[in-house]
Amino acid sequence: MPAKDDSDSTDIDGPQKVPKEATKAKKATTKAKTSSKTSKTNTKEKSKPKAKSAKKSQPKGQKKATTKAKSEKKSQPKGEKKTNTKSKSKPKVAKTKKATLKVSNQIPKERRATIEKSLSKAKRRKRRDWDRAEGAKQHRIANKRVKPNSIRRISMPLLDVNLGESWDTPITVIHGARPGPVVTITGAIHGDELVGPLACSMLCQESMTGSGRALDPSAMAGTIRIVPVLNPPGYRRHNRYFPDGRDLNRQFPGTVEGNTTSRVADKIWENLIISTDYLLDLHSAARGRTNLPQVRANLAHPESNRVARAFGVEVVLDSKGPRGTLRRNATEEGIGAITYEGGGATLTDHEAVKVAVYGVLNVLRSLKVIPGYPNRPRFRLLASGSTWIRSEEGGLVDMFVQSGSFVEKGDIIGRIVDPHKPGMSADILSPERGLLICSATNPFVTAGTPVGHLLPISRGVKLVKSQLDEKNRLIVSGSVAEPPWREEYEVDEISILGQWQGGDVDSEWQRDWPQESERLSPAAAEEEDSEEEF
Repeated sequence: MPAKDDSDSTDIDGPQKVPKEATKAKKATTKAKTSSKTSKTNTKEKSKPKAKSAKKSQPKGQKKATTKAKSEKKSQPKGEKKTNTKSKSKPKVAKTKKATLKVSNQIPKERRATIEKSLSKAKRRKRRDWDRAEGAKQHRIANKRVKPNSIRRISMPLLDVNLGESWDTPITVIHGARPGPVVTITGAIHGDELVGPLACSMLCQESMTGSGRALDPSAMAGTIRIVPVLNPPGYRRHNRYFPDGRDLNRQFPGTVEGNTTSRVADKIWENLIISTDYLLDLHSAARGRTNLPQVRANLAHPESNRVARAFGVEVVLDSKGPRGTLRRNATEEGIGAITYEGGGATLTDHEAVKVAVYGVLNVLRSLKVIPGYPNRPRFRLLASGSTWIRSEEGGLVDMFVQSGSFVEKGDIIGRIVDPHKPGMSADILSPERGLLICSATNPFVTAGTPVGHLLPISRGVKLVKSQLDEKNRLIVSGSVAEPPWREEYEVDEISILGQWQGGDVDSEWQRDWPQESERLSPAAAEEEDSEEEF
C-alpha cells in the first residue's frame, strides 16, 4: 500500500525533486515513464468510444455467461432428479420385449382435461365408515337383515299396495365375514333383455357360491347384492317397458307420488341403489340389433373409470348416459357405476353371458371383495366417438358381417333388396376402417334405419387384427377362456377420437311400444316423449 501511494503522489512531478539516493531517482524516473505511457493510452482510449464501450460491455457479457453457467449448474441436478424419477417409474416397461403403443389419452382435449382433472382430485362421496380390521356387522336391505358370513335370498316388493300386484323381485345377498364395499349387480331393467338375468342366475348357482367357491362369504370382504330382474312385469310380458308404456331406465331417481314407473324407480333407488358403493348394470341391445360385449361409463368419474377398466373387456365407451338412467344418477350420487352391453333383446347369447360373469368377477377381485387378481385384456379401445351406419334405401337388409367384425373402408357390409322391385339392390358400404360393435338383426329397414355402429380405428390396427378369429371377428376377453394374466402397464390403450356421429351411443334404434290395448293416452304419450332422450 505505501508503494502505491508514492506512485500516485509523485507521478510526473516526482523526478524534478532532488532525491537523496541515486537508486531512488532511477526508480522514480522509470515510474514516471510508465505513468506517462499509461496517460497516453488513456487519451487514445478516450478518442475511441467504440472500443471503450466494447470493453465496458465485456464484463457484463462475462457476468451473463457466468450467470447462465451457474443456472445450468443449478438446473442440472434437477434434471438429473427428473430423469432418475422417470427411470424409476418405468422399470417394468424396460423388461417387456413388445413395443408399447403411445396412443393412450388422446381423447378430445376438452374431454381429456375433464377426465384428468377429476382423476387427479379423485373425489369420492361420503360413505358410511367401515374398517376391514373390525368384524362385519349385519347387512340391512328392504327391512331385512343378513348376518356376516352368510347368504340370504329375499324378496322386495316394488310397489307398496294392499290390493293388486306388488311386483316382488328376488334379491340374493352374499354378506362377507369381513367388512368392505357393497356391490350391486342388476339385470333386466328392460324386461326383454335376457343377458343380465342369465348372468345373475349363474352367479347365484351353487357352483359359484358357498364354501371354496368363487363367491365364498367366509373369504369375502364386503357385500354382494344380485338382482336378476328389476322389471318383473316387463320380463313376464317379454317387453322392454313397464305396463304404463314407460321406460324404467329413464325414470330415476323416481318420485313417491309420480306415475307407476316413477314410483317403482323411487322404491329401487331408496332401498337398493342409494346404499351401494358400486353398481354393475347388465344390459343387452334393444330389439332388432345385437351388441359386441362392451362397457359404458363416465370416465371423468374416478370410481366409474376404475370399475370400467377392471371389467376386463376391450371396448370401453365414454358417455354420461341419458337423463333419468340408473347409471347416470348413480354416478352423480358418487357411486362407481357402469353399464355392460352384450347380445340382443329376446335372445340368449352364450358369449355375452360368459363375458358378463367374467367381468363381474374381475371387478370383485379388483375391489378386493373376493380373493384373487383381475384378468386384463391385451388392449383397450377407449372410445369418445363413433359412427352410425344408416341405410339409404328401404326394404329387406341382408347383413354380411356381425357385431365384432373388423371392416375396411369401402367393404360391403350388407345389401338391401325390395321384393316389389326385383333385380334392384343397394349395397351398404363401410365409411371407415374399424370395429363393428353393433349390427342390425331385424331385416326390415327404411331409409335412415341404423344397421351398424362402427368404431373407427386408425392406430393399433395390427394389434387389433392379431386378436381376430377366422371370420375376422374380435375374440373378446373371457368369451373363450380366461386370458393370460398381465399387469396393468402391459395393457395398450387405443383411443377412438371424434364425436358420436349419426346418433348418441346410448340412443335407441326403435321403440318397442306396448300392444294396442295397452297404449298410452295422448297426454301420457306426450309426457313420455318429452322425458325420453334418444
